[in-house]
Amino acid sequence: MSKIEIIGLGAGDVNQLPFGIYKKLVHAEMVVYSRTLDHPVIESLQDEGVRFEAFDHMYEEEEQFGAVYERITNALLEQAKAVETLIYTVPGHPMLAEKTVQLLLEQTEIEVEVMGGQSYLDNLFTSLKIDPIEGFQFVDGTSFTRSQLDYRHHIIFCQVYDRFVASEVKLSLLEDLPPDYEVIIVEAAGSKQESITKVSLEELDHTMEISNLTSVYIPPAPDNLLHHTFDHLREVMATLRSPDGCPWDRKQTHESLREYSIEEVYELVDAIDAGDDNNIIEELGDILMHVILHSQIGEDDGYFTIDDVIRSVTDKMIYRHPHVFSNTKVDSVEDVNRNWEELKKAEKGEERESVLDGIPKHLPSLAKAFKLQKKAAKVGFEWEDVSGVWEKLDEELKEVQEAIEENTLLEMEDEFGDVLFVLANLARYYKINPELALNRANNKFRSRFTYIEEQLTKKGIDIKQASLEEMDAYWDEAKERE
Repeated sequence: MSKIEIIGLGAGDVNQLPFGIYKKLVHAEMVVYSRTLDHPVIESLQDEGVRFEAFDHMYEEEEQFGAVYERITNALLEQAKAVETLIYTVPGHPMLAEKTVQLLLEQTEIEVEVMGGQSYLDNLFTSLKIDPIEGFQFVDGTSFTRSQLDYRHHIIFCQVYDRFVASEVKLSLLEDLPPDYEVIIVEAAGSKQESITKVSLEELDHTMEISNLTSVYIPPAPDNLLHHTFDHLREVMATLRSPDGCPWDRKQTHESLREYSIEEVYELVDAIDAGDDNNIIEELGDILMHVILHSQIGEDDGYFTIDDVIRSVTDKMIYRHPHVFSNTKVDSVEDVNRNWEELKKAEKGEERESVLDGIPKHLPSLAKAFKLQKKAAKVGFEWEDVSGVWEKLDEELKEVQEAIEENTLLEMEDEFGDVLFVLANLARYYKINPELALNRANNKFRSRFTYIEEQLTKKGIDIKQASLEEMDAYWDEAKERE
């Protein structure tokens, strides 16, 4: 069976090669394959007669690094079939940030043996004078996501091959760190060519000399730069609820926060209706604060933590979206809604006694009417078309007039309730949420009436003394201004 021997070339100096590996390379009678010729050891070995064949041209031919690594792996496997043993060299240590090595180890067609090599991390820690025990992340600059980064730890980006990669790293970091944040560029750590350069983050891809031996070090960020991170918010809330924290926060319970939590949701609706992005940010923050505070109370009481809350909603979203996270096929929003309800029913594990179960008790009455009729409609309890609802509305309005003529308070209240209930159903037919619609009407009335007050005040007229005609005129002006 053919075999591929993988040898690491170390951090950048031929003197770092173990003597046994050095002898194996200089005595090789065959061509030695290398991921890249851009390494100081290659030049030294070529001077001693070692023949190399590299894959640098593939980096120019492919747009994605993943495609390059796949091509290199396939080429090596094909070449290995024609020989008993093939030698393949990579910079540093084969088991450190070498995707081609991982791909070769995953296949079963050709035997693979890793011969070792010196990692440059030891030299890097020494050059930077950092201790990885404090917390350390080693990140592939060509393949990472911003969410992976923990700025409280030492972060080192490897595989920063060119200015394009450096630019991508910079743009991701600028989402979290200020432009003048100091970062360190390390070249050929531990070798005679070693250089260490401090630059501001915004200059990362402007001044650096790029090579195969380039790394970028991001020092741990202070807390004042991490106020936008979830973990820091969680720590702040834990501090507020601690024995040395805030008396008000420590006193709160799930029950005491109920009314405030409801208020925050309505304040968000107001911000959305106003189209005010800054206010939306603030109100979403207030809602998130309530989620964290309720979760911290749960943790302090020993019942649950924010991790349980997040796990619950993550599991639910994945489970109820099989068309995204599994192989279920859907053709429309209606299919999605139908699957959602079926999965929701299976998830609960029990049949509800009534189709109308599951509506929050404290939901505002208009919103509750909307929900009740929406649930009833799902089992076919509704008019065939909206004309039936309009006829029902006419019928209920006549009954209101009759109740008014009889001057019976309870009867009038009952009939007005029926009118509102039918209006909620009418809104449902036109896919309008009646609670939101009424809230818009309330805001519109407040805006127009406030305009009347302002105009009367400018003219020195007490609103209590103003005529209806004057107020109507300003009302019409307010409508025109909208």
